Amino acid sequence: MSHTLSSNQMMLRLQNGAVVIDVMTPEDYAACHVAGALNACVYEVAFIDQIAELVPDRNRELILYDATGTTRSAELACERLQQAGYAKVSVLAGGLAAWRKEGLPLEVEETAASLGLRDGPYRVNTEKSTLEWIGRNLNKRHYGSIGIKAGELSITGGKLSRGYIELDMTSISNLDLQDGGWRDVLIRHLKSDDFFAVDRFPTASFTSTGWETREENSLNAVKGIVTGKLKIRDITREIRIPATIAPQDDGSIQAHAAFDLDRTLWNACYGSCRLFERLGMHFVDDLISLELFVVAGAW
Repeated sequence: MSHTLSSNQMMLRLQNGAVVIDVMTPEDYAACHVAGALNACVYEVAFIDQIAELVPDRNRELILYDATGTTRSAELACERLQQAGYAKVSVLAGGLAAWRKEGLPLEVEETAASLGLRDGPYRVNTEKSTLEWIGRNLNKRHYGSIGIKAGELSITGGKLSRGYIELDMTSISNLDLQDGGWRDVLIRHLKSDDFFAVDRFPTASFTSTGWETREENSLNAVKGIVTGKLKIRDITREIRIPATIAPQDDGSIQAHAAFDLDRTLWNACYGSCRLFERLGMHFVDDLISLELFVVAGAW
């Protein structure tokens, strides 16, 4: 457990030669930091090496802070530094938010880009975005990807207000089978009426209808539950998906969602033990695990 200091206590320690370390990312540090603070990101593998370069004297007093003091960022940094032999390490209670609230000295780089999700429409980059899938039977699992054909996202008030993703079901691929012949057999199987009937339904789509924030928004990412209508084959159903949306330095956004889907609800029924009997080796689990990776640029 680390020793914590109030903002006023830290001011006195700084006057006596203590070194203050901002343990957040360089982007957060550039946006705003305690006046005179140094930066070493605790999330970097080379965190201890960075500290050793900045403050080689392990008897020098160090005071660490993160953004709000509500996560383990500064605590973790303190633990690592104590393990590395730094004898005098403490943490600013409440982090940068507490320091700012007291009206104490701050520094902001003029060139620092604004952080947080920017409102506006974003077009999905179909080359950098994909949907990954995992299907299972009694003996093994198979996995692959499905390409994204088109998509748009809209951010309003720092959260997702509208979204549309269209999947290219003709692009279904398998990535685990090394034998090309067996891989082709599986792909034909998935594209057939047994599963997704790609000849008749070459696309699938998801249209968002709502967003429910599940965690307090931060500059790094927004987490929540997106509700919407998923259309596969000729069936449309309402679903709820946990999702994360994060701003990028170049002004784009990235979104991620991971969830399980009961394929039989969309009439992809092959091998379901709920619908067929005495399947033997033809058993296939009803649930498919899906993981969506989206990159979208403002337009």
